[in-house]
Amino acid sequence: MTAIARPFLTIVSGLPRSGTSLMMKMLETGGMEVLVDNVRTADIDNPRGYYEFEPVKQTKNDASWVAPALGKAVKMVYLLLLDLPSEYEYRVVFMRRNLDEVLASQKAMLERLGKTSPLDDARMAALFRDQLARFDAWSKGRPNLRLLDVSYNAAVADPAPVAAEVDRFLGGGLEVDAMSQIVDPLLYRNRAK
Repeated sequence: MTAIARPFLTIVSGLPRSGTSLMMKMLETGGMEVLVDNVRTADIDNPRGYYEFEPVKQTKNDASWVAPALGKAVKMVYLLLLDLPSEYEYRVVFMRRNLDEVLASQKAMLERLGKTSPLDDARMAALFRDQLARFDAWSKGRPNLRLLDVSYNAAVADPAPVAAEVDRFLGGGLEVDAMSQIVDPLLYRNRAK
């Protein structure tokens, strides 16, 4: 496989429990270098790992990690994208998942950790919808940011077209078949009723 020059930072983002770790695994399997530090290790909720990189949490105060990361992929909570420096180009693969499934998955994870959410499902859903609407409006006004919405539900049900679409969005050169084959439908555990 010929290496493709990507003069931009690939960011995988979305709500918590929306399939961001799955997409990071797909990109890694497809041949893209991913930024991870494995501080948060795999567990029953994410048996293949969380694919997190701690410096992204401090981007507002220290964005020095961004320039060396160009050409690679990193996972970021969508609200942190607002802190990215404007002099670089970003391609954001934004995972979208049925909100009821997001809430059910988050609740199951918190219960396993012995924690509870400070908000009930209705208020959490309203908060997420409001934050996503504001994020979508903000992202449309950024000439250095391109965004591709990807349905988690579609990625699990039929990964091949999703992998092909992500490959096109990122300039080609990824191993689409490998990306498709890494998707494990058995890990899709919190489904909408």
